[in-house]
Parts: sequence; structure tokens; C-alpha cells
Amino acid sequence: MKKNMEKVNDVKRIDIKKAEELLQSGSLENCDDMLDTLLEDVGFAYIESLMLRLYVCMEIYVTAYSFSQKIGVSSEKFYNTFGTADEIGNELMTVEDTVKFLHTLIRECIKWRIESAKGSSSSIVAKAKDYIDKNYMNDELSLIVVADAVGLSPSYLSTQFKKVYGQNLFEYLALSRIAHARELLCCTSKMVYEVAYDVGFKDYRYFSQIFKKYTGQTPRQFQNSANICP
Repeated sequence: MKKNMEKVNDVKRIDIKKAEELLQSGSLENCDDMLDTLLEDVGFAYIESLMLRLYVCMEIYVTAYSFSQKIGVSSEKFYNTFGTADEIGNELMTVEDTVKFLHTLIRECIKWRIESAKGSSSSIVAKAKDYIDKNYMNDELSLIVVADAVGLSPSYLSTQFKKVYGQNLFEYLALSRIAHARELLCCTSKMVYEVAYDVGFKDYRYFSQIFKKYTGQTPRQFQNSANICP
């Protein structure tokens, strides 16, 4: 058993980041070649051990499951289509069977993504907007973070967000932060630097620049002139 575990540790890991990118932005036309490249990178065709194939396969399986959840596919639908983690071992008895299973897994997930985007692109973008509204105070929030949260590629989300809301995602995030900053500046006794931190800005000076860009005043000027909550 210990020897088998050492073999698992020696297996080159699948590049999960590339697997995620394949699911998020790969097309049905190129997904087979992209998956083959990922498998070639770990020498999958030369892995004779069933346990080692399962190890590599499960990483892709778990990534696909997580992705499917983000785009609204139920666990029941996913398991009915591919089987649970405990069941798929029966389909991986040979390298050929395993590769076939993985191709089916990736292609079906991409089909779900395409169907979801076509049928409810505005709904997915609305989820992105809702995610921003709930996490605007996170100073690590970015297009990449939001795109990952809703299961889309950053470029596709950026295009769809502007199409639906008429402004890019970065601008919406900035305006959302400024709106909350205005409330805090006029309705609390917090210092300007505290407000900047509370709405997701690490840098006080940058916060002041963005605030003035959208309001015409510095945070201090706005705070001094605000007598009542708007």
C-alpha cells in the first residue's frame, strides 16, 4: 500500500488551471485536442496502474463537477450523466476507456456551458452583478475572481456584462464601492482611510482619485459638505 501511494505522489499532476480554462472557454471544435494535450503532458497513455489513472481522472472529474455547479447544473443531473465518484471506476479499466470517459465528460460540460450562456446569458451576468454587490468590500475582487465565481471565462463575462449593463465590470465595481463610500462618509463618523478600507480599497490615495473621478469631490470635501444622509 505504501509503495502504491509513493507511485501516486510520483505522478505528474494535471494542470488544473488549464482544465478550468478548457471548461470555461474551450469550444466543442477544439476541446478534444486541448484535453489530449493535457493528458499527454502527464504521460497518461503510459499509466498502466488503474489506481494511478483514477488519481489523474478524479482531479478532472472534481474540476468538472465544481464547474457544472457554478453554471447551474444540479448534482443529480451531473451524477445521472457521469456517475458518482464511487461509480466511475468501472468505466476506467483501460487507458482507452478512461480517455473516452474524460472526453465525454469535458464535451458534455462545455455543451452545458454553451446552453446556459445561450439560454440565460443575462441571468448569468446578473449572478456576476449580485456577486459584486455582496463582495465589493473584498480588496481582492477582480474580473478573474468574479468570472471564476460564475463559471465563465473573464473575456466572455466582460463582453456580456457590458452588453447587459452598458458598462464594463470594473466600472460597475468602482461605482458600487463609491456608492457605499458616500453612505459611510455622510452617515458615520469613520475616518476617510477607514471608509476606503471598508469598501475594498487598499490604497487611500487611489480611493481618493477614484472617488473624485466619479463625484467631482475628494472624500474629505464630500464628507465636510454632507449634512444629512442622501
